[in-house]
Amino acid sequence: MAFDSSDVEDRNSRASESWLRQRIAGAAAVTPITTGDGHLWRPAEELRPAAVLVPLVRRDAGLTVLLTQRTDHLYDHAGQISFPGGRAEAHDDSAAATALRETFEEIGLPHALVEVLGELPEYTTVTGYRVTPVVGLVSSPPALRLDAFEVAEAFEVPLAFFLDPGNHQRNTLQYQGRTRHYYAMPYEQRYIWGATAGMLMNLYALLTA
Repeated sequence: MAFDSSDVEDRNSRASESWLRQRIAGAAAVTPITTGDGHLWRPAEELRPAAVLVPLVRRDAGLTVLLTQRTDHLYDHAGQISFPGGRAEAHDDSAAATALRETFEEIGLPHALVEVLGELPEYTTVTGYRVTPVVGLVSSPPALRLDAFEVAEAFEVPLAFFLDPGNHQRNTLQYQGRTRHYYAMPYEQRYIWGATAGMLMNLYALLTA
């Protein structure tokens, strides 16, 4: 069946939230497009568990994806565009707990405004993390409070943009003597790539299966 972007935009309306929930509920039956390649660089290391929130925000014009840009001085993924989230702590009882805690710490989004819908496949990063993306539906987000040490900016992109295959790129680079393949989804002046784009590709696979 041909991809119909107008149909996607219609499904992203507020009336389509039941469609979104049904798609997320069927995640286990969808083969991920990518699961990352971090294990190739750290074969002898145990990957550390982490989780990110994939926030889908209700807007009058349709659902959007909330993303952050990391500050330039961070050790891991400095300056890159990412989902809010981070490493799991011993007191976190689930990936969702990690994602919600880290999201509140990074951008001040209260847990009560996030309805957790499900999880996407794990993604391994070259920085040694085994990341679980947790998909959440966000209602009426307040003015965000960014952690200035970690987050330079937060912004939203229409979900329909990521569901259009015309906006997907698959590129290569040389890293530590190996050829890496990675996805990218440039949006306006922002370059969304790497792990974030990989997770978005898996969201695309789920929502358009």
